[in-house]
Amino acid sequence: MPGATRMRKRDAMPKMTFVEQDGTHREVDAPAGLSVLEIAHKHGVDIEGACEGSLACSTCHVIVDPEWFDRLEQPTEDEEDMLDLAFGLQKTSRLGCQLVMTEALDGLVVRLPSGSRNAGG
Repeated sequence: MPGATRMRKRDAMPKMTFVEQDGTHREVDAPAGLSVLEIAHKHGVDIEGACEGSLACSTCHVIVDPEWFDRLEQPTEDEEDMLDLAFGLQKTSRLGCQLVMTEALDGLVVRLPSGSRNAGG
């Protein structure tokens, strides 16, 4: 039934891929409404998140694949301030706690930096 196939595809859970420090690609279910940090913790991906997503540190720093970076909402000034303190900052760096998954981001790819620095003190 072609209609049933379309329905399942539309209702399918969005996915995203984490590229770990060793280059391992981990594709995981990424429910809309959860942050990249929450998704990482749900799947045992090694992102610290010392402030538990309250935008008070930079330990959930991720590097967004350039193909996806321009599709994201612009970072807030507070996020940019925290990113300035992140270890290994790149042009496409973002804080995982501030990236909220949507259906439009199905397929998002983020790389974990080689380390982190707790910029929250």
